[in-house]
Amino acid sequence: SPLVATIASMDMGLLLRDDVFVDFFNTFLNLPVFGQTPIYISSMGRWDLWPELPSHLNPSPPALLAWLKKHRLPHFCKSSLCLHLVLCQKLLGFIRSGEAAKLLNWQSADQWLLEKCISGSQGMWRFQAFVQGMAGEELTNFWLTTERLLGLDESDARQRDLYLSLLHRLKATHLREGSSVVSLCRTIIGSLLKARHVQPISTRREILSKMQERALFMIQSYWLPKFFIHCKMGMEEEKSCWPLLQEYQERLLWANSQEPSGFSENLFTMHIRRSQGLSGPYCSKVAKAEIWTLVQEGRDTQEVKMPSFQVQPERQLGPAGSTKASRLDKDVLGSIPQQSEHPANTAFGGKGGATSPKRPRPNAEQVLHLEDLCEEKVLPNLRSSAPLVQLPSLKKLVKTLSFLPWALSAETCAGRPFRDFLKRQDRSTETNLLDLWHDLEEFLPVVLDPSRENSFFLRHFIGEKICKTYLEEGTIQQLPLETRTLRSLRNHLMSGEFSPWIFRAQKEICEVLCCFYEEFLADDDRTFLQFMVKGMHG
Repeated sequence: SPLVATIASMDMGLLLRDDVFVDFFNTFLNLPVFGQTPIYISSMGRWDLWPELPSHLNPSPPALLAWLKKHRLPHFCKSSLCLHLVLCQKLLGFIRSGEAAKLLNWQSADQWLLEKCISGSQGMWRFQAFVQGMAGEELTNFWLTTERLLGLDESDARQRDLYLSLLHRLKATHLREGSSVVSLCRTIIGSLLKARHVQPISTRREILSKMQERALFMIQSYWLPKFFIHCKMGMEEEKSCWPLLQEYQERLLWANSQEPSGFSENLFTMHIRRSQGLSGPYCSKVAKAEIWTLVQEGRDTQEVKMPSFQVQPERQLGPAGSTKASRLDKDVLGSIPQQSEHPANTAFGGKGGATSPKRPRPNAEQVLHLEDLCEEKVLPNLRSSAPLVQLPSLKKLVKTLSFLPWALSAETCAGRPFRDFLKRQDRSTETNLLDLWHDLEEFLPVVLDPSRENSFFLRHFIGEKICKTYLEEGTIQQLPLETRTLRSLRNHLMSGEFSPWIFRAQKEICEVLCCFYEEFLADDDRTFLQFMVKGMHG
């Protein structure tokens, strides 16, 4: 994708001036598969690190940006979140265009409000939630999958397997007779289905590209206006959105209201928040264990009510690593998840929570979910009247194995950094196990929800792929899992059936991968510290 290539080559400082990019990038950076999970508050020009660095280190923003450019941005450009960013940018480009104003009779106020509704990761989640179960869902998922496929080089042996997998998936789902994509692009798709494998690759790419353009235009010209009407109706019923509606009504009366800009123009110098007195060694594994201990203990009490809790206005989140990973389908077929713990649009308006200077303060009395708690944020803000007995006590920290599934689920939408680490370590068996874990994770929602788009074809496609790739009789002997587990798994997956053996296999895989994930976190820590220390002396 040209846009993805542009993002990969751009200067980090320039990228961070775009509020929409910041929203998606913050969501990506806070996926709990990573060791260091920073967050950028663009309205203040400030970076918050988590885990924090020891207090004797005073890192510089240029060093942090250099680390992000080398060790985070490449993974972001391979992630499904980046594809959703590209789609979001294309929708915003259409909304702001004169073509949209003329075609749909939109005034500048309409364009302003719709941009508020769809900007950022939460805006895209709202849009995909709106089209779910309708033709708009299939068109959107087709666009995302095709964007991923067209960004691959099928002549590169390292990318060819993924390219062919996506191509076969398209044929098994969106290019089947009766699909919304085929109905919309019948004249274009005819030659593609007839030519099959003898068709030149360049022609295949050209046809898919034209189909993708047709799908995008239908999304822009038909589904966006319907979504806009849906948003306005929803805002009329939601009291917290009334100020936004009032501003919208005022803008309708303005003759020449200024077009909104996607770039931040603030007077803050980029800086990194100093450590709050942390003196121990820097270790992201321990930090994650502390958070997961709170989560595990919180499951007994479900939620804790603290009447006097005050959230710091600049950051309503707990530590970035406490974010639960929502799941994006591995090959970008599913909808974008609701990243409720991430900086994201509040209600139907405004930029992300961490990027908006006008973010509303929470009520003084509120219920906090323990997934969002951490000692650093909770304890300093409790008044003396708050009963500490309601807080979970930090007992013995949980082991990495307890939160490994949480981290692996996040890896599916993080550009697969753990997999890249295993490949660099020449761990082919462990890489195959990780791929099997992800394929099983992708199979579960498809087989458990028959109402999903193309569920029947997808579950048979994924089931057969898993059996052929990992569960042939000769391959089973090479995997360090129980033979009974693998054979039982194969017997059910061959017919596209659900089986509890899926959970057993995933548990055994996690037991094998646990020590390697700890090595991955340690490697991430070392690399981060090297950049930060070098930046201090550079």
